[in-house]
Amino acid sequence: MSYREVSMLEIKEVLRRKEAGDGVRKIAREMGIDRKTVRRYVEAIEAAGIGDGTEVDERVLAGLAAAVQARPAVEPSPEWQALLAQRAQIQQWLQAEPPLRLVRVLELLQRKSVAVGYTTLRRFAHKELGWQQRPPTVLLSDPPPGQEAQLDFGQMGWVVDATGRRRKLHALLVTLSFSRYLFVYPTWEQTTEAVIQGLDAAWAFFEGVVQRIVPDNMTAVVLRASATEPELNCSFREYADVRGLLVDPARVRKPQDKGRVENQVPYVRERWFAGESLPGDIGLIREHAQRWCREVAGTRVHGTTRQAPEQLYKTQEKPQMQPAPTEPFDVPQWTQAKVHPDHHVQVHKALYSLPTRYIGRTVKVRSDGQTVRMYLGNVLIKAHARKLPGGRSTDPSDYPPHKAPLALRDVDSLNRRAGQQGSAVGAFCERLLGGPLPWVKIRQAQALLRLCDKYGQDRVNALCARALCFEVLEVPRLERMLKEARQVEDEGERRGQVIPLPARFARAADSFATRPREQAALDAERDRGGVR
Repeated sequence: MSYREVSMLEIKEVLRRKEAGDGVRKIAREMGIDRKTVRRYVEAIEAAGIGDGTEVDERVLAGLAAAVQARPAVEPSPEWQALLAQRAQIQQWLQAEPPLRLVRVLELLQRKSVAVGYTTLRRFAHKELGWQQRPPTVLLSDPPPGQEAQLDFGQMGWVVDATGRRRKLHALLVTLSFSRYLFVYPTWEQTTEAVIQGLDAAWAFFEGVVQRIVPDNMTAVVLRASATEPELNCSFREYADVRGLLVDPARVRKPQDKGRVENQVPYVRERWFAGESLPGDIGLIREHAQRWCREVAGTRVHGTTRQAPEQLYKTQEKPQMQPAPTEPFDVPQWTQAKVHPDHHVQVHKALYSLPTRYIGRTVKVRSDGQTVRMYLGNVLIKAHARKLPGGRSTDPSDYPPHKAPLALRDVDSLNRRAGQQGSAVGAFCERLLGGPLPWVKIRQAQALLRLCDKYGQDRVNALCARALCFEVLEVPRLERMLKEARQVEDEGERRGQVIPLPARFARAADSFATRPREQAALDAERDRGGVR
């Protein structure tokens, strides 16, 4: 039998009315409580000896409630008793590797003549064995004001940009852990540069910087996820060092590590993005998001703090934050490049020299808006000023002494040298280096000059003239054509060569003369003028 739970105030009221002389029927009618329930409380009051003048406190009321609402022990059903007898076996099946499904466990139990239903088995597994039950959690206290911010990326939806192109819009969400003040930074891409720019925009919005950030394991921040030793990518690690931030990424598949921002993505998608006609310009979209953060998200009463995030931020959190940065962060880019035989590496379509000893090695390259630095391992080996695409930075000291005078050759000198090989070669070289990025083709121009030395000026000139007619500007293709032509010529020479054959007879040809030797002698003498 079950009974309606009655509150402490209701128990007090029953006690007061009983002392006033009201009967059970009247108390039940006026209080809206079942008559049987009121009777049981009256019986419990009388059994406890509570009457006029008796001091009633919370402990006494709790005793009355326990006495009335205690459920009698219910004898387990036969099915439940059968499952209890198989408890160890069922637990073993459910904890196997891989664990058995309940349907399979039910089949195995039926083989053992244990006739139970699936629903009963499922309830037994939940209650007795803790099957598929969520582990208990610990409510973490909020960090001190100004200490922590949590961030997450979320996909908002599709937007038509200023060019008329339909693009996917993302948003970086930054939430102050103490006040729950939210900042939204819309972006087209989930890149490291977007995260850094979004964080700097957040510090400007908050007018301060926290001590620690808790991102999820987004690839724009975390290079290798780990519960104990996560590895950040080089660009973001530099940013954190410059801004004085401690980065504490959340564990993989542990959303509770950043619970204060985890549920913000659907909230922002529904309350800010959904149904809005946003402009195509990303700058205007960001302005729209900032206004929403101040006027809507910042002024609502938060369900946990029971205060408006903006007000809590202004009064308690902002005074504890570090000053916001005034200079934008120059986001570095890290790549790898191989040092070519000409002592240069190509970075962002520009060339930078390194010493001879690094030819053939692969180096790490860090480039920002001002400088390009090359590293071997963690050792800085060379630094250059950043050049525009198509430019070149060459240090003559990187070359051996006998090659240093040639280190600073330029496009004009290559064109002059090509013109000296012939008009067609010169025109071909000018076309080759005449594009917006001449240094990308400089190695082909040098190879063209080597073809003139190898195959002769005339042949290369004739081939360049034909190539220009067909708009062919590929030196490797010219080299293949010259090589094939030489092979054909060599084969033709071998076929046309006159080869001397051995004589058919062993004696000389005069041995076969038809005239006598004497007559032949006279003829010879006549020819000399001795005989008339």
